Amino acid sequence: MKKNDWKERLNIVYSTNPDFSYDTAEEEEQETLPKNNQKLRVRIEKNHRGGKTVTIVSGFVGTDADFKELGKLLKTKCGVGGSAKDGELLIQGEFKEKVVELLKKEGYTQTK
Repeated sequence: MKKNDWKERLNIVYSTNPDFSYDTAEEEEQETLPKNNQKLRVRIEKNHRGGKTVTIVSGFVGTDADFKELGKLLKTKCGVGGSAKDGELLIQGEFKEKVVELLKKEGYTQTK
């Protein structure tokens, strides 16, 4: 009997072919690079944020779990909020120097 779970077929157009099988293969996550090979970039941004300043860390290559763990570490060390999405860590406030220093202490040597 065919598996007929509609959640696995979201965003797929209906097919009248009785032999058609839906391709629901998951994308593989990239393996996390070693800390000394990560090329992280830290910048300050104010645009489109209602005048608020945020520190953005980009360039992380790895799994979402490791990415969010890094975000949690930076947010707790800076004592502020933020988020980890779309391949960027957003940290509320202007903490560029502190974030670069924290990343280098953690072993991310190619941080700018």
